[in-house]
Amino acid sequence: MCLAPQNEMNKNYYAILMAGGVGSRFWPVSTSDFPKQFHDMLGSGDTLIQKTFSRLSKLIPIENILILTNERYNGLVLEQLPMVKQEQVLLEPAMRNTAPCILYASLKIQKMNPNAVMVVAPSDHWIEDEAEFTRNLKQCFDFCQQEDALMTLGIQPTFPNTGFGYIEFDKSDSNPIKKVSQFREKPDYETAKSFLDAGNFLWNGGIFIWSAASITKAFEKFQPQMNALFQKGMDDYNTYHEKEFIASHYALAENISIDYAVMENASNVYVLPATFDWNDLGTWGSLHEKLDKDDQNNAVVNATVILENASNNIIRADGKKLIIVDGLNDFIIVDKDDILMIYPKSKEQDIKRITAMADKL
Repeated sequence: MCLAPQNEMNKNYYAILMAGGVGSRFWPVSTSDFPKQFHDMLGSGDTLIQKTFSRLSKLIPIENILILTNERYNGLVLEQLPMVKQEQVLLEPAMRNTAPCILYASLKIQKMNPNAVMVVAPSDHWIEDEAEFTRNLKQCFDFCQQEDALMTLGIQPTFPNTGFGYIEFDKSDSNPIKKVSQFREKPDYETAKSFLDAGNFLWNGGIFIWSAASITKAFEKFQPQMNALFQKGMDDYNTYHEKEFIASHYALAENISIDYAVMENASNVYVLPATFDWNDLGTWGSLHEKLDKDDQNNAVVNATVILENASNNIIRADGKKLIIVDGLNDFIIVDKDDILMIYPKSKEQDIKRITAMADKL
């Protein structure tokens, strides 16, 4: 993992790296004990969290990158990111979605540096053009240092995806950074097609940029109860007493996403249409898109295969196992320890439900 020189970076730049998810749609490789962000899903030599940390460090000082994760993953974070100090790892004692953890981290950062601007970035995105990502992020930071703005990086849609939320912006806005009209829920296929035809809709990739002042003010306005809860810890943040405060208060927060808690309520929301490639690696199907494939569009990871009458499959195994497939099309085939999954790609959103069933066996 290659990290950028830190000496000329802007000391006001911070990052909140979100790494607490379970990634259940990547079961059986991704499990609650060892989720997908800690795996090398594409065979690049780095895990997803390592790639994301390295990408952020091209613009943000290493010591200003905070990792938000569940308590059970503390060891994995420190093992995979040895340059990170324990105080940079914020441990959630309970699963409470994205709003509480973002407020917690933002208040910590604001106490460290009232002039801070920050990016909130998921740890499991795949971005190949890192130079363009850095350029886009710098553009957002510059805007948020000057304006009271809550920003997001919108992803240019390439097909009518029904698995993402969408961001609608003012079609008449000719500025590079657009004023957001509204957030739209995950649509059905016909609605998604109409979004693409309209030309002023972007995928909501969950990458946010704002100043510490702007986001804390937004929480105070739209989530006064949650804000009051976490404000009680201001004297404790960045001290020895922080862990005790979080242990006793964090689980009292409402389980709500940042989108519902703040972004959909605020009027000062802006979007920059991203100019970098992007894949959220949320499902086996999205991983299939990024892997090298044979002439029948089969993607194979860590397996030796004999394939006949097989196309559009993703096949993954441990230990170079020989896998023979005949007559299967559009399937996910994963052999992991004592689990073998053979599942249609068209039903990949149901893997989360299957995971819950398997846990009960």
